[in-house]
Amino acid sequence: MGRSLQVRRAAGLAPDIAEEKYMQSKSIGLARQRRRDVPMRPGARGRRFLRVVGLPYLFLSPYLILFALFFIVPLAYALRLSLYVDRLIGGTTFVGSGNFQQVFQDSNFWEGVRRMVIFGIFQVPIMLGLALAFALLLDSGSVRFKTLFRLGFFLPYAIPSVIAALLWGYLYGDNFGLFAQIATWAHAPTPAFLSASGMLASLGNIVTWQWTGYNMVIIYAALQAIPPEIYDAATVDGASSWQVARLIKMPLVAPALVLTTMFSIIGTLQLFNEPQIMYSLAPDVIGDHYTPNLYAYSVAFTNQQYNYSAAISFVLGTVAFLASYVFMLAANRGGKA
Repeated sequence: MGRSLQVRRAAGLAPDIAEEKYMQSKSIGLARQRRRDVPMRPGARGRRFLRVVGLPYLFLSPYLILFALFFIVPLAYALRLSLYVDRLIGGTTFVGSGNFQQVFQDSNFWEGVRRMVIFGIFQVPIMLGLALAFALLLDSGSVRFKTLFRLGFFLPYAIPSVIAALLWGYLYGDNFGLFAQIATWAHAPTPAFLSASGMLASLGNIVTWQWTGYNMVIIYAALQAIPPEIYDAATVDGASSWQVARLIKMPLVAPALVLTTMFSIIGTLQLFNEPQIMYSLAPDVIGDHYTPNLYAYSVAFTNQQYNYSAAISFVLGTVAFLASYVFMLAANRGGKA
């Protein structure tokens, strides 16, 4: 009874309610103690483990199986290929890191990497800047027919990159292209889209046209996730639309910008379809080592050096990983600062 009175006084409740609360907590404690004292049936522990731990992996198994078949197994096979070399005399010979040492000394490979770095320094900021501007414009509410506007910018991403390169290759043509015909009609100099000085800009235009809408959708989704109460508070404080975009929206979508930048860095170093299509239009400008991926393809399917091509691919993957990692470190440090 003394315990019951203490409970009542501590809780500050009426005597009936306090007593009822105390009895409920006591009965719950006794029930838990009985469950702990009851011995577990044989096999129940294993079934519980499978239900708690094994069931998630069962649902993940289709993805894991496909991931292993189409990523891990080819990767392991390519790594095995890179450790050997095929010779006319002696056949397939194990050389260990010999192919990788040759890649590090290959000027053609590093020239392609340098060219793609220059390409990315200019193309990636322009593409992401346009994507951010379009996403902010969509989110501002000042655009009519939002669905049509969003679809119009996202549609180029739905077009395969080979088809896009063929379309732009026709427009770029010196003799048959639309731009050349317009220049001839206007008695103006023919644009040098396929020249050595204009090729990178021409490729950058294709990539920007195709991927701006994709990045815009990612950034727009991040903008939609921002709570509207933040905008209401800023409006009450007298912030203009530009101040809301600059001081609230852009900092809050920084993770989406980091993600799209990282994807763009990886995609830039792996550029392949566009230069391969343009090779038939400007073979003197685009050689077999214009990009690292094109060089690996040429070594494998033109020179029949599959082992060396596998080593090039692994080194290129390492370069892409390091570039992404360095960017992530710089972005994290900038965010903490």
